[in-house]
Amino acid sequence: MAPPMSASAFLSALKAEGLTVVEVGDWRHHNRNHKGPWGPVHGVMIHHTVTKGSARTVDLCRRGYADLPGPLCHGVITKDGRVHLVGYGRANHAGLGDDDVLRAVIAEQRLPADNELNTDGNRHFYGFECENLGDGEDPWPAAQLKAIERAAAAVCRHHRWNERSVIGHKEWQPGKVDPRGFTMTSMRERIRDRLG
Repeated sequence: MAPPMSASAFLSALKAEGLTVVEVGDWRHHNRNHKGPWGPVHGVMIHHTVTKGSARTVDLCRRGYADLPGPLCHGVITKDGRVHLVGYGRANHAGLGDDDVLRAVIAEQRLPADNELNTDGNRHFYGFECENLGDGEDPWPAAQLKAIERAAAAVCRHHRWNERSVIGHKEWQPGKVDPRGFTMTSMRERIRDRLG
């Protein structure tokens, strides 16, 4: 059981992992904490945005939609490999998911199939949205994949988690397909190698 790191520690961890970080507005205090607690945290969730254009993507993830207010994640990873911090605290990114998956993440074990919507993921996961159309055709530049690897590893390193603490939205919530275009198995291997 881990309390979320402070916003300053989060920023420092990302920079220490070699990432270029862009701070967007008052990201440290932009959250959905009034809707419920954030923490204890147990892992990192990776998403794709189904958007095109970095500026538009970052703005959308910061503001959200009428029926899903922002922030929609903690960091937006754009195609150029930069991490744009848009919020810190509870964020509308994970939604309801499977408690069996959460137990596996906590235990750092192989993930079971996600087949239930019974657990609040916004409370327990750091979230990174990654700029991509999510159609399986839109490319994932090497710089962006490296940034996903580094961002997830930065959080894991701080909490002393291994790569099994990093999951895709599609592994948490039935019916989700993100991220599409690379496998979470391959990304976890990259994170494992980075963590040493």
